[in-house]
Amino acid sequence: MDYKSEPMENFQQLYDDIKKYVSLQTEYVKVEFVEKLTILLSTLLIIMLVLILAITGLFYLFFSFAYALVPLVGSIALAFALVSGLYLLLIILIFVFRKTFIINPMTRFLSKLFLTKN
Repeated sequence: MDYKSEPMENFQQLYDDIKKYVSLQTEYVKVEFVEKLTILLSTLLIIMLVLILAITGLFYLFFSFAYALVPLVGSIALAFALVSGLYLLLIILIFVFRKTFIINPMTRFLSKLFLTKN
C-alpha cells in the first residue's frame, strides 16, 4: 500500500466532489431564478390586465355618471367638469397614498418572492 498516493486520491475525490457541488448549486440557482422570474412576470401580467379592465370600466362609469349629472347641474359641460374634478381627486389621492397603496405592497411582494426560501 502506497501511503503517498492515498492522500492524493482523497484530495482528488474531494476536488471532484466540490466541483460537482458547485455545478449543482449553479444549476439550482438558475432554476430558482427562472421560477421566481416566471412568478414575477405572470403577476405583472395579471396586474396589467386587471388595471386595463379597471381603467376601461372606470372610464365608462364616469362617462355615464357625467350624463346622469346633467339633469342635476343643468349643463353637460359642468357635469363633465365635475367628473374631471373627481378624476383629479383620485389622481391626487393615489399620489398622496402611493407609499401605502403601491410601494409597500410591491416591496413586500418582491421581498417575499426573492428573499424567502421555499
